Amino acid sequence: MEKKPILLGTLAYVVVTFPLAIVWHVVIFKSLYLSLGYFGGEPSFALGFLAIFSQGVLLSVGYPFLTLSGAPVVRGLKYALFMGVFFWTSHVIAYAAKNPLSNAAQFYVLETLYLCFQFGIYGVLIGRIYGMKKGPSGSRR
Repeated sequence: MEKKPILLGTLAYVVVTFPLAIVWHVVIFKSLYLSLGYFGGEPSFALGFLAIFSQGVLLSVGYPFLTLSGAPVVRGLKYALFMGVFFWTSHVIAYAAKNPLSNAAQFYVLETLYLCFQFGIYGVLIGRIYGMKKGPSGSRR
């Protein structure tokens, strides 16, 4: 397993996700998330970064294990859709199941949009990163 695409994929995920998470949850929609009961106090940015970094590593390591058809960006978007739906079930549905929310429908919409942006951008980037890799014949895959 090559280290360069894993490092680049991790970097791409962190650069996309960490600022987006802060801007989305703590700047643009902070009052809305507070009204929904999403925050139980001040968020821990260090733990958030650790979670996002770990996710980036795992997502970047996992990408080559799924065989997907299409151009590199299309493969990246397919992978992002697959993983994004998994994240959605564990992040959105599980959170709503465990925590009382003042407006669950609004929470579902906000978090679904957030994950669409996050994984849409990451899908394009991971597809391009692994698309730059040369195959055995020297041609790009």
